[in-house]
Amino acid sequence: MPSIAVKLYSLFFKFLLKHRLQNRIQTHVDESSNQYGVTTRPEESVSAANPSFTDGIATKDIHIDPSTALSVRIFLPESSLSPPEPKSKPGSSQQGESDSLNHRRNSYPNIGAPTNDSRRSSLEGSKLRSDNNVYRGYSPLPQNCRRLPIMLQFHGGGWVSGSNDSVANDIFCRRIAKLCDVIIVAVGYRLAPENKYPAAFEDGLKVLYWLAKQANLAECSKSMGSGALGVGAEFTKTQVQRHLVDAFGASMVEPWLAAHGDPSRCVLLGVSCGANIADYVARKAVEAGRLLDPVKVVAQVLMYPFFIGNVPTRSEINLANSYFYDKPMCLLAWKLFLPEEEFSLDHPAANPLVPDRGPPLKFMPPTLTVVAEHDWMRDRAIAYSEALRKVNVDAPVLEYKDAVHEFATLDMLLNTPQAQACAEDIAIWVKKYISLRGHEFSY
Repeated sequence: MPSIAVKLYSLFFKFLLKHRLQNRIQTHVDESSNQYGVTTRPEESVSAANPSFTDGIATKDIHIDPSTALSVRIFLPESSLSPPEPKSKPGSSQQGESDSLNHRRNSYPNIGAPTNDSRRSSLEGSKLRSDNNVYRGYSPLPQNCRRLPIMLQFHGGGWVSGSNDSVANDIFCRRIAKLCDVIIVAVGYRLAPENKYPAAFEDGLKVLYWLAKQANLAECSKSMGSGALGVGAEFTKTQVQRHLVDAFGASMVEPWLAAHGDPSRCVLLGVSCGANIADYVARKAVEAGRLLDPVKVVAQVLMYPFFIGNVPTRSEINLANSYFYDKPMCLLAWKLFLPEEEFSLDHPAANPLVPDRGPPLKFMPPTLTVVAEHDWMRDRAIAYSEALRKVNVDAPVLEYKDAVHEFATLDMLLNTPQAQACAEDIAIWVKKYISLRGHEFSY
């Protein structure tokens, strides 16, 4: 059973959440005049972006859609300053675990700690920006940079709260970025009830297409000559004013992604209701196919998904009054999120197993599902994982005993052994699909 401290905090959390949800229901929202939306709440504790490598991670915020509040926070690990990894060799996937570890120690002794040359390049780039009094953070110089996989992360909060720049989400994303050795793009999608379904889902998909657009713009800048429009786009005032123009208008190349991102190794990770968004984005990526090139979604991680349905599962009956997010409060959240005329617990956004949700499950990417023993939504998440396995999709389930909903991402629980173990377990599985060497171990 959860500790007494967790139980007491759960009571306080539920009281506060219920009060906020009821206030949202009672507050009239003129949706037609508020399509810009909000991505955070005044009561949220937020963490400011820091473009220097604090604690091994540099962060920056980007507002990517001028017509809405949609934004992203990029988490760039310092390991990106290390020399590029060599391409995988044929047959490397047959190596043993000891060979893998020796290879990592002998061939990459500085992974996670930049070499002197790469660190000097980083500092020189930072100095250029500091001298111009424009920007005091990391700016990649045109060089042979190490490219890391990209992970799109969707935060939780029951559709109506949470943010990509909250203190808890910032800590969680830093942890995952280090353990998985990936660039994380945390999505600040629009919240309900100001923007009901499908706003949050459309925002998630829009970020995936923005990622593809960034990759293509970076390639265009390379083909145009010096690459100054790419990784060096921020160095001088003249270069800042230069744009690449495409069918959508003037666009700037994002330098961190252009220098260090590998969109062909893209992973989706969703937390609670963010898992519903991640699964939707994965489905749309399957339908889009090569239209998303060079972005390829190679795997997704669903952490205690916010699934529900009209026919209750055993856990929905037995654990309806569970810790933190109980069923009555989650129903309130769904009423705030779904338009009144569309409200149904078997809505495609809510139930992953409704018929004709498309595309066929056999085309879905490998899917890791994380569930908690004391989470009333656990059984439906497990059922979805079982449906994926029936059509030969790699879809393991990690179940954590004595755990509650959001046990690895809630602010109070972030530093528990279970939260740390969960992040490490996710990294082990994810690396099977993003490793260039092809012999990372998993379950």
